[in-house]
Amino acid sequence: MRLANISNRLMLVTQDDRVVDVSQQTDGRFSPNIQECYDRWDELREVAGQLDGATGKPLSGIALDYFASPVPHPRQVFAIGLNYAAHAAEASLAVPEDLTVFTKFATCLTGPYGTITLPPGTVDWEVELVAVVGRGGRHIPKEKAWSHVAGLSVGQDLSERTMQASGPAPQYSLAKSFPGFGPIGPLLVTPDEFEDPDTIELGCAINGEEVQIGNTSDMVFSIPEIIARLSRVTPLLPGDVVFTGTPPGVGVGRVPQRFLAPGDELVTYALGIGEMRHQMISQT
Repeated sequence: MRLANISNRLMLVTQDDRVVDVSQQTDGRFSPNIQECYDRWDELREVAGQLDGATGKPLSGIALDYFASPVPHPRQVFAIGLNYAAHAAEASLAVPEDLTVFTKFATCLTGPYGTITLPPGTVDWEVELVAVVGRGGRHIPKEKAWSHVAGLSVGQDLSERTMQASGPAPQYSLAKSFPGFGPIGPLLVTPDEFEDPDTIELGCAINGEEVQIGNTSDMVFSIPEIIARLSRVTPLLPGDVVFTGTPPGVGVGRVPQRFLAPGDELVTYALGIGEMRHQMISQT
């Protein structure tokens, strides 16, 4: 199953790449608000199979600015640091033995297309696979964790490195939570749509130059392991977002270092999910 948030309405993307308005097709049984669907995830999965043959508009005909984040208002947003060994190496840090966890504030989340305003400082890119929780819970066993994942999307964990390194302790959450610093999209894709949901290529480019390419098979902690370890500490809730870490190639790890500038186009993708496009603009 593939879902999208188009014109702030929950849409099913059918096998022939047409979009179907779920609320309209179910006579209001489901809210048009996509965030609310995660609280009724199992019910939606059942109904979605019956809607796949419904008539809808071609996905290719939808204007990009109609797309919004498939998880616009999560209650919790987790992010995993140093989850690729090669990224830890470029940061001159050891590969962690346990999850390195911080949060991005939900107000930083945005859609898959549009502009992002750069604050003063040094803004870096980090392509990440994003997992969205469907069934919540605590003490979720690793072997059952995929059944708690609603779907996967692609995101950017944009980071203002100057603020991140300031203070007596690193300011990860603040430096990664400026408006627009958490784009996600364009689709949410259920794990069963992938040949292997643990092996997904992802990457990003700036002005056509590839700067990151990786594969989730290189994660230190897989998505099931992340879900299991997070849920040992805190209950996971339907619609929660997990940024799962970035592969190597970020700007701060380059020699010389490189950061995003006004006018740059950042293109981010994950195979089987789609592509995001964002133009960087200066703060007025």
